[in-house]
Amino acid sequence: MTSDQTDRTEAAGDTHPAPGAHGPGHGGGHGEGPAEGLGAVSASNGGEHDAGHYWYHGDKAALTRRLKRIEGQIRGIQRMVDDDEYCIDILTQISASTKGLQAVALNLLEGHLAHCVAEAQTSGDPAAAEAKVKEASNAVARLLRT
Repeated sequence: MTSDQTDRTEAAGDTHPAPGAHGPGHGGGHGEGPAEGLGAVSASNGGEHDAGHYWYHGDKAALTRRLKRIEGQIRGIQRMVDDDEYCIDILTQISASTKGLQAVALNLLEGHLAHCVAEAQTSGDPAAAEAKVKEASNAVARLLRT
């Protein structure tokens, strides 16, 4: 498999993190999965890291790399259209880019549940907990509509 094919496969979300793999700041190895190192998350630090950063702060570099890869795929799709490439080939690349974004979204949702919602549940404030659950539910609904 060529490097380009590997990038497309990874962008399509066809890889999975090792069970229990965590990025920097989570006390585990750096799992290579759908969100490239943004694998499993833990609720050990609530919704935010120190200094007001959200839970993904420790994995921000991996998240940024992943988004830049997707951005590059979108630019490639633009070039394919400019070069009048075959429509099915363009649709294949659109599908891969979409799957890459879905993998990032799923990881962010997983982290939100494991950190933000879990923190709200243990805060002793039922209204805050209910609001975080509703927020997550709305995010799932938006993802399902896409």
